[in-house]
Amino acid sequence: MAKKATRKKATGRKAAARKPVTNAGKAKLSKTKTAKGKAPRKPAPAAPGASPSWTNAEITEAFRRFRAANPEPKGELQHVNPFTLLVAVVLSAQATDAGVNKATPALFAAADTPAKMVALGEDRVRDFIKTIGLFRNKAKNVVALSQKLMAEHGGEVPRSREALEMLPGVGRKTANVVLNIAFGEPTIAVDTHIFRIGNRTGIAPGKTPFEVEQKLEQVVPAEFKRHAHHWLILHGRYVCLARKPLCEKCLIADLCKWPGKTIVQK
Repeated sequence: MAKKATRKKATGRKAAARKPVTNAGKAKLSKTKTAKGKAPRKPAPAAPGASPSWTNAEITEAFRRFRAANPEPKGELQHVNPFTLLVAVVLSAQATDAGVNKATPALFAAADTPAKMVALGEDRVRDFIKTIGLFRNKAKNVVALSQKLMAEHGGEVPRSREALEMLPGVGRKTANVVLNIAFGEPTIAVDTHIFRIGNRTGIAPGKTPFEVEQKLEQVVPAEFKRHAHHWLILHGRYVCLARKPLCEKCLIADLCKWPGKTIVQK
């Protein structure tokens, strides 16, 4: 009898050992492992306003370094005149510059003015740009904006943001790019790269691209504004990457306020 009781006890212990671990238990185990010395996860990207503010001196120093490294930054979209620049920027929405540059040389060889683009027609424009995302709607907009340029602006690209934004397929960012590159205006077009840098570094936090743009307009010194757009885009495209920023190659790592950065002393 005693032996049977012992066997029952042993069976009970085995059953208890096999009891599945609940979610709460997993969480408890996870906390215990972290407490025992496991490395914590990398901090998430800073939310708007989470990183400390920069001083005016720090902002000036950051752009001084950008200028010293690249005095005359250029946009990477290929174009031959303000009109082809406008078309290229419209085509680049939700697409990469590299992808647009593969399609536009042949398109611009066939039509580098609004009149030629209208004569080309929507179907043929669509054939030229079919490798670009949303190509059907973009072809429609390119022909429509060309018609509007001819009807209302004598075939010329207007030099005002308001007039540009009235064109089909043109929003604030596109207008700012055209004003900056084609006409040398000190506008700042906030794309995904600049939006990320503004919030991550703390240099220009904002919940929307417009808020980041307005903040940059306030804090970037006048002497740097004309090229600020390109310096920040290129920095975001090649250094301050979305998933794994290359802090070891960053010109402004010691100034950056992001808590997740790799600390670099200069």
